[in-house]
Amino acid sequence: MRYVVFSLLKKDFRLMLASKFFLLALGSLILYSCYINLVYVRLDQEIYPVYLYDPMGVQSTASSAAIRSESAEQMHQACSDGYSVGIDASGRVPRIYMVSSGIRRTDNSRAAYAVSLLFPDSETKTVVIGTNTKEMKNRREITCEFLFFELSAVGFLGLASTLFKEKQMGVIRVHSTLPVSQTYIVLSKLVLFLAADLIFAALLTLVNLGVSQGLSVLPAVMIQAGILSVVMALTGFFCAVCLQGFRQFSLLYLILAVFVTTPVFLAGQTGISWKWIRYHPMYHLFMALKNAYFGMKPAGNIYYAVCAAAVLSLFMLVCRTLKHEMAKEG
Repeated sequence: MRYVVFSLLKKDFRLMLASKFFLLALGSLILYSCYINLVYVRLDQEIYPVYLYDPMGVQSTASSAAIRSESAEQMHQACSDGYSVGIDASGRVPRIYMVSSGIRRTDNSRAAYAVSLLFPDSETKTVVIGTNTKEMKNRREITCEFLFFELSAVGFLGLASTLFKEKQMGVIRVHSTLPVSQTYIVLSKLVLFLAADLIFAALLTLVNLGVSQGLSVLPAVMIQAGILSVVMALTGFFCAVCLQGFRQFSLLYLILAVFVTTPVFLAGQTGISWKWIRYHPMYHLFMALKNAYFGMKPAGNIYYAVCAAAVLSLFMLVCRTLKHEMAKEG
């Protein structure tokens, strides 16, 4: 039995080499890291510009960071981008003027920042919400996004592509005549792709967060990356067994990449509020991975119990479907 397992692992490893899987993973790692270090962290967008229209000159205590406007029209035009904030001090009580960004939390932050410039000497209670610098926060967020995309979309495609290659080579038909359990066939592929994904996750984290920061979150990241990798690999395996052609699978891959993961990114990164997103399973996987990168605890025991049940159910479903497919081939 050990020889059978070793032979399966050796065969699947050769398939991964033949399909250039490791080369593509290395290329993705280099591309993501170059973008993060050479482009993304240098996109230093300034804080919300604040324009002050004060024709009577009564706001003498306003911060110098507020840009003085000569007319109300000039202030309105400057604030039409949905990012800048205006303060109309032409009346008795100053009023905030801004075009909504569509996100209530962002609009509240913009208004609060404008008020702080209008009354810079007022006492406020400062609460420390984190120790990350702006650059480190950006690094953690973008690294989490790239890893999530790599494990969900690319991970879904990777294992399935090797199975389609085996179908074309007639390997499934050969397996149907051998005294090899479907469990070992699935486990062989799953172990190799899981190991590859974990190595990719570790390298991506250490390269872009730094060794000290990366090692501090790496254990939690590896756990969440392992869960996501297994779930997506099994899902891709199941779809590849059920579908006859790679065209059908490519369409399903496109739906996953665009219509399944995109809402997760929008809800998790932009603050868009959708009540239905809590029922999206990928959203919870993404938030758990993001919490791991920021040193926060995931959902708890219920989350891990649901993940374990999902992995076990998918594994049993894949084994049963593969057995049925091998019976057809045999």
